[in-house]
Amino acid sequence: MSFIVETKTENGFDKVVLKDTATETFVEIIPACGAILHAFGVLHNGHFINVIEQYADADDFALNVASKGFKSCKLSPFACRLKNATYHFGEMQYTVTKFLMGESAIHGLLYDSVFTVKQQEVNDAKASVVLAFAYKGTEAGYPFYFDCNITYTLEKENTLHISTGIINKDEGLIPMQDGWHPYFTLGGKIDDLQLEFQSKEKIIFDDGLVPTGEKVPYHEFDSLQKLGDTFLDNCFSLNFAECQPLCVLRNPLQQLQLEIYPDKTYPFLQIYTPSHRNSIAIENLSAIPDAFNNGIGLITLAPGTNTTFTTTYKITSLN
Repeated sequence: MSFIVETKTENGFDKVVLKDTATETFVEIIPACGAILHAFGVLHNGHFINVIEQYADADDFALNVASKGFKSCKLSPFACRLKNATYHFGEMQYTVTKFLMGESAIHGLLYDSVFTVKQQEVNDAKASVVLAFAYKGTEAGYPFYFDCNITYTLEKENTLHISTGIINKDEGLIPMQDGWHPYFTLGGKIDDLQLEFQSKEKIIFDDGLVPTGEKVPYHEFDSLQKLGDTFLDNCFSLNFAECQPLCVLRNPLQQLQLEIYPDKTYPFLQIYTPSHRNSIAIENLSAIPDAFNNGIGLITLAPGTNTTFTTTYKITSLN
């Protein structure tokens, strides 16, 4: 079989590695660090290129996961900002305390959770692993129980599928939002890269990066455009009437591009260009920021029911 799953310890990380031995394409996942995607690497022009900006070692993750922008983290059970860290659900008011930025709670509760390997599979077509975490209502601001199962599947042609399954293990309804926070790099500064994404509207934020309720049409990146010094820290609704991939990041000099194929469970895209300009965060979201308050995209799960969110990344050589 050309696909394998292996484990290794490196830089303090216990990694699960999915590999296509025919092409040497590989994926590295770190279960104990929120099941983060640590690497997605391909052999291109005789050199390995990892398109994921990663942490240097386990201490770097432990000490700097927040200050480095929650790179690669799972965003659950809410994504991006929760205004005033507070929301109402049912007849109760809840306040989240795990991590605050300004007046908002951000990026959910699972970003540093310890996942375990639940299942793995290899055959001639793919290598996959399922990572599991059971959330037990430990944060007072989200006292609900749910299981989170993340499936990484590497297939031929440098294609990586990532699915997140959520199961309500509580006795009542629970609110749910899901997302990912990878930072992508194709070598060098992002100013020299080209970006395209198929959007319908931009969600208008206030000064605290919380949606105001307004939205405006947005089509500036309907075709490949050089990023240059463009600054983005915005959320966009995706236009699924357009052909996939709905987002492309291209290095024209290296003739390499990343393609993102979200399914309709991720109808929003959050894009952030950090000041260091070494990478760009392109985040699939199931709902817009502050969804626990504005309800846009929010899912309410009944006891014992489940839902799944899926996106796909593909690295393509243009040579």
